[in-house]
Amino acid sequence: MSEQNSAHERITDVEERLTRVENLLVSINEKLDQRSDIGEVDTTEAEAFKQWVTNYVSMRLQQLVPETCDHPDEAVLQDGPYLDNTVVPCTEEVEHRVKRIPIPFVREMVVQRVAENAREAGVERVDIDFFEKAATF
Repeated sequence: MSEQNSAHERITDVEERLTRVENLLVSINEKLDQRSDIGEVDTTEAEAFKQWVTNYVSMRLQQLVPETCDHPDEAVLQDGPYLDNTVVPCTEEVEHRVKRIPIPFVREMVVQRVAENAREAGVERVDIDFFEKAATF
């Protein structure tokens, strides 16, 4: 019974956090809309910020509640390691390097940037040389 209470408390806590984040995002969105209406903010900058916030919140939700997130099919993952939360194959050395990035937010940004660059370059498997070039901001 205590496990159910603990799980219920965790779910309630996550729901409360999501409500606070949603309220904060609505507030930010309203402020950005007000500022863009009077010409203080470049609309492309505001849209880029909104996209960044959306991606960040999505990533944090995946970290908080990973069992509800989409995962690649197991059959696809059999031919080697992949960059976290992507279907981009990589070498074990790259996988190890990614895991050494201590801050989850930064790790996710690096992985997404490398994955995007790998798709654009048509790289079949990310090796350490490509990773070091693609991870540079």
